[in-house]
Amino acid sequence: MDALREGFSIGIEEEYLLVDPETRALSVRQPSGFMARCKELLGPRVAHEVLQSQIEIVSRVCANIGEARTEILELLMSQVSYFMPHLLALSTSSPFWEGHDTGLKAFRPIIIGDLPRSGLPETFESWNDWTEMLDDLAATGMVTDPSKIWWDLRPSARHPTLEIRICDICTWAEDGLTIAALYQSILAFLYSLRANNQRWRQYRRILILENKWRAQRYGVEAEMGDFGKRALVPFSELIDELVEILRPHAAALGCLAEVEHARTIARRGTSADHQLRVYKDALGAGAGDHEAQVAVVDWLMAQSARADGAAPD
Repeated sequence: MDALREGFSIGIEEEYLLVDPETRALSVRQPSGFMARCKELLGPRVAHEVLQSQIEIVSRVCANIGEARTEILELLMSQVSYFMPHLLALSTSSPFWEGHDTGLKAFRPIIIGDLPRSGLPETFESWNDWTEMLDDLAATGMVTDPSKIWWDLRPSARHPTLEIRICDICTWAEDGLTIAALYQSILAFLYSLRANNQRWRQYRRILILENKWRAQRYGVEAEMGDFGKRALVPFSELIDELVEILRPHAAALGCLAEVEHARTIARRGTSADHQLRVYKDALGAGAGDHEAQVAVVDWLMAQSARADGAAPD
């Protein structure tokens, strides 16, 4: 297991939304000099995102959940895809859209869900299979930049790694680290299976999509399909089982505490659960709908600024 500590690197991207301090709405444009100052402080680790109100912060490459380097490409995305709904459920944080309660714990996947090159990835048999697809897209002029493939999971265009893109934006740093630790440990687990001439069973895409929908709709309160048992199982039980499967690999990678924190998230709820609670509490206290929405934005800003990066008790 010691080789795992050297063999699986990790990097984390975080997205931040800029809020108008008066209206609490997303900023229409960035303040003058804002990005220049960000680049002065963070260099190439900060970048523009699709929206003017959004920026992206990219970590350095880290060897484990604490630091640097790797080789993951021998895994087929088809095996890792099974676990994508689990990570989405743990990260749900977008129950509102344009000032409305959507009824979902994660609305973000809906926003890009109808775009081409979004959602769960295709199945590839080899690295050459992936590059041939990129060549076809580039030759036709349809897609010349691999980063414009917005799948939930994709090979990186710049690094020998698999990028996970399905997750919502975690409000608390400790939750984000748990998602990263789980993903790193899942890859190590699948790699160990391959080293022993084994593999995780590949399930039909429709089954994984059903679990993804349940993760979007219900978050950690979901019942999700355990396809081995052929039954619906409470999400908290699935997480308990996953933590035990990953335990030796997480320990070898030095991220067992972060992986075990997934149990806490599954039981105390995600950012989406807390946002909805703040919203309903404000309504219950007599606030109007707009005032309740402002309470959620204020809560999000306060939580995002917590020095310890931890969720409230």
